[in-house]
Amino acid sequence: MYAIVEIAGQQFKVEKGRKLYVHRLADAEGAAVSFDKVLLIDNDGKVAIGAPTVKDAKVEATVLKHLKDDKVIVFKKKRRKGYQKQNGHRQCLTQIEIKNIIA
Repeated sequence: MYAIVEIAGQQFKVEKGRKLYVHRLADAEGAAVSFDKVLLIDNDGKVAIGAPTVKDAKVEATVLKHLKDDKVIVFKKKRRKGYQKQNGHRQCLTQIEIKNIIA
């Protein structure tokens, strides 16, 4: 059984017991969260597609930890002008574990 769920503006394929990284959530570590924007549920070949979401369906998860992603280097340069600019960015993430899919 799996579901397609929208978490913090992005769509993820989730299964029970799966761990995934999402954009930073406001909940504390160890807190239980539930997501009700379930777009699709596949239960052993029986597919339920929402319009836009599946009614009475939700995904329950637990926040494992908050962390930062690897650094991404942004480098800008204009040739023959002497212009160079280097900048770095680390995205804030939250690791969650899917506990249950309620259809």
